[in-house]
Amino acid sequence: MTCNKPLDMLLSDKLITVAAPMVRYSKLAFRTLVRKYEVDIAYTPMIMSDSFVKSVKARDIEFTTSSDDRPLIVQFAANNPTDFADAAEIVRPYCDGVDLNCGCPQRWAMNEGIGACLMNKPDVLSDVVSQTRSRISDPDFTVSVKVRLHSDLRRTVDMCQKVERAGVSWLTVHGRTAAQRCEPVDTDAIRVIKDSVSVPVVANGDICSIEDAAQVHKNTNVNGVMAARGLLSNPALFAGYENTPLQCIQDWVDIALSLGIPFQLFHHHLSTMLDRVMSRSEKRIFNCLGGMTAVLDFLKENYGIR
Repeated sequence: MTCNKPLDMLLSDKLITVAAPMVRYSKLAFRTLVRKYEVDIAYTPMIMSDSFVKSVKARDIEFTTSSDDRPLIVQFAANNPTDFADAAEIVRPYCDGVDLNCGCPQRWAMNEGIGACLMNKPDVLSDVVSQTRSRISDPDFTVSVKVRLHSDLRRTVDMCQKVERAGVSWLTVHGRTAAQRCEPVDTDAIRVIKDSVSVPVVANGDICSIEDAAQVHKNTNVNGVMAARGLLSNPALFAGYENTPLQCIQDWVDIALSLGIPFQLFHHHLSTMLDRVMSRSEKRIFNCLGGMTAVLDFLKENYGIR
């Protein structure tokens, strides 16, 4: 695909694959890795818009990118339109769009009036979209929203239609309510939302294989599918691999060494990628490794990774 504008991609005939915003994990290094394996659009981790706007230090810590890190969507958490729009203007030169997190169900987020709390404040949600769009009129710069489901689906449909009228570029729908964790994703609800709006819709939840992506697309007719934990376990899942291939492990090592990421994050990603491959005894050894040299030696001895 030659097009690299997110909205044009989602309006094409191709099912678009998306790397989800994951706290701590959706950093530049991981985005660089998954882009090698058929990820079309990647998100940053959720960033608090108020601290991002107020603090240069926060900006330097929370947001890093590169010229190859596109298409890129920066996800912000906000409880008011001004903070979100201010943050969007700051990142505008370095990304392709911004996304409002309306799905985080954690208690601290609800107490701060962000994340899934906004599901109960459709007027605020619409104001965030409309004010940001009024500040940034470039149609190629997208303003999207990631939501969950209400227990009453009609409320979700009404909310999505309201933000569509406010000018949202597309919607990502996680097919669970804020109270649900391990329950099956409600693809019927996602299909109803898709049929109720004219903007593109991306489905999120339980995408752990290329077969899952195809089945969700068949059940919902969405424009894109977003993976989170599935990509952590297998960054090459959208390329059709059942488990993380050794070449992907090699790529991760090369990227991590090149970008210089913290050891704990480097080690955790490897532990997750190799979970289906390592034996129990190998896992015990690997989990106790305390430094970069020890990990590299382990990979070389056991898997031929240089």
